[in-house]
Amino acid sequence: MAPPSQPQAPRPADGKRNVRQWLQSSLMRSWTHRGLAAVLLWPVSLLYGLAVAIRHWQFRRGHHDSSRLPACIIVVGNVVAGGAGKTPVVIALVRHLQAQQFTVGVVSRGFGRSTHDCREVLDDAIAQESGDEPALIRRSTGVPVFVAVKRAEAARALLVKYPQTQVIICDDGLQHLALARDVEICVFDDRGVGNGFLLPAGPLREPWPREQSVLPANRQLVLHTGAKPAFNEGFTARRALANHALQSDGTLVPLEALRNRPLVGLAAIAQPEQFFGMLRAKGLTLTQTLALPDHYNFDSWLCPFPMGQQLICTEKDAIKLWRTHPKILAVPLVVTLAPDFTAAIDEAVTKLSSTHGHTTA
Repeated sequence: MAPPSQPQAPRPADGKRNVRQWLQSSLMRSWTHRGLAAVLLWPVSLLYGLAVAIRHWQFRRGHHDSSRLPACIIVVGNVVAGGAGKTPVVIALVRHLQAQQFTVGVVSRGFGRSTHDCREVLDDAIAQESGDEPALIRRSTGVPVFVAVKRAEAARALLVKYPQTQVIICDDGLQHLALARDVEICVFDDRGVGNGFLLPAGPLREPWPREQSVLPANRQLVLHTGAKPAFNEGFTARRALANHALQSDGTLVPLEALRNRPLVGLAAIAQPEQFFGMLRAKGLTLTQTLALPDHYNFDSWLCPFPMGQQLICTEKDAIKLWRTHPKILAVPLVVTLAPDFTAAIDEAVTKLSSTHGHTTA
């Protein structure tokens, strides 16, 4: 197998992009242990922690409103910066609740989008305007999806248009206290809590264990999506690539049919090397790879590879790329939720739906 390489003759903008990637990857590496960089940044993390504590205190004292809505609100988020698999968990959770005959909707901030309004994400939505993850959720599940800078505003708009919605899942937003929630799902990957420091000395967005939640313990669920649980507490989910790739028209291409072809791997996610490694584990040959910043918008992206080379990317990236590069293949990431986790969700949602005046069909 030829070793993966980066494309040759980079454009001038690539230099700045590579510097950003290097700084980001260096910072994330420093978060795995309490080395010199973490120690030097630790005083700054104390100021960050103080700001977090003050904000939580303001919500607890009622200085800021927290919207309570007539639907069961489930927030799927994490306390660790960088992707831990939240959006695939949201998609898996939506599909599970649909199978249980619940009417489900999703709200999100739509990180990285070029717009700032509150809007519904429709089937023909442009991912750069709605956000790549909301567009992916809509394409994958078909449920109503709304985005807004304030997730509570998105949830209210969703309920106005779809008043029979029983469950609203918030993609990210564990720290968005303006939206009152009934269930919190905190997602971890193999990194766990890293070095245990708050940003920027470590990966934590808030202290762990969490101290500010007012929810009972059975509604604060921990979900591990890595190869093995990061620590003993919580439930597990298995992440794996699908056995097929997707074409822009929805046609499935078995990965077996790609195993003897030279491929170029492309990923604009928080941990692109994980995706490349999963492709290789499926027996695919990556002759070159290209890692771009998470949520890269591809708005004016020019493919740096020669014509005729087959590019393969994440489904999140393809949502944006297919408009201008329809021949790119995407491999979906599939999350399988453990039975004890779905049982805990079912129990909580059934009780809460009755409280909110909803029943299953």
